[in-house]
Amino acid sequence: MVFLTVLVVVVVNSSGWPVVHQRFFNGEIFAQSLPEIARRFVINVQAFLIAEAFILIVALFIAVLRNLPGPVFFPIRALAIAYTDLFRAVPTILVIYILGFGAPGLQLRAVPTSAFFWGVVALILVYSAYVAEVYRAGIESVHPSQIAAARSLGLSRWQSLRFVVIPQAVRRVVPPLLNDFIGLQKDTALLALIGVLETFRRSQVDVAATFNFTPYFATALIFIIFTIPLTRAVDWLIARERGRRESGGTV
Repeated sequence: MVFLTVLVVVVVNSSGWPVVHQRFFNGEIFAQSLPEIARRFVINVQAFLIAEAFILIVALFIAVLRNLPGPVFFPIRALAIAYTDLFRAVPTILVIYILGFGAPGLQLRAVPTSAFFWGVVALILVYSAYVAEVYRAGIESVHPSQIAAARSLGLSRWQSLRFVVIPQAVRRVVPPLLNDFIGLQKDTALLALIGVLETFRRSQVDVAATFNFTPYFATALIFIIFTIPLTRAVDWLIARERGRRESGGTV
C-alpha cells in the first residue's frame, strides 16, 4: 500500500500527467466507447470457449501419443514431439498471421475463409502444444505401481491408462491447466491482428476515430474484470489440492 501510494503521488504530480490523463483516462470518451467495447468482448469469450474445448481433447491425445511405450510406436512419439516443439517455438502472433492470411489465400474449396475460424485454429494449435506438456507431466507423475496394480487386476494397457492413470493425471494438473487458459483468454485479443472485430479491434477503431487512447484503457479494464476471478479460482484450487495432499500424507 505504501508503494502504491508513493507511485500514485509521483505519477499525479509529474509535469506530464495532465496530458497523459487527457489522452489515456478521458472520462467522456471512456463512457462513449465502453458499451460497444464490452459488447465485442462476447467474441473473445466465444473464441476462448471454442478453443478451450478443442485444446483439452487435442492436447490429451498428443500427451497419450508421447507416452506410448515400445520401439514400434517411435514414429508416432516422434511426430508428437515434433508437434509440441514446433508450436511452442513459433510465436503465437506469427501462427495467427500465417493461418489468418495464408489459409484463405489458398482459395481451396470447402475451406473456410473466416478470419475468426483461422484465428481460433491458430490458438488451438499453439495452446495444444503447451497443454499437452502439462498433461504429460501429470501422466508421468502417476507412480508406475498404479499401472502395475491395474494390469494385475486384468486391465489392458489402454484400460489402465483410461481408468487409472488419466483420471489421476487430469486431477493433478487442473491448476496449471487453468493458468494456461487464463493466458489463452488474453491471447484472444491477437485475433484483432487479422481483422476480427473483437474488443481490442473495436478499441483500435475508437482510438483512430478520436485520436485518444482511452479506449485501450477500457479494453484493459474489461480483461482485468474477467481474468482476476479466474486467477483467484486457480489459487483456491491450488490451496485445496495442497490441503488434500497434506491431509493424505498425515493419515
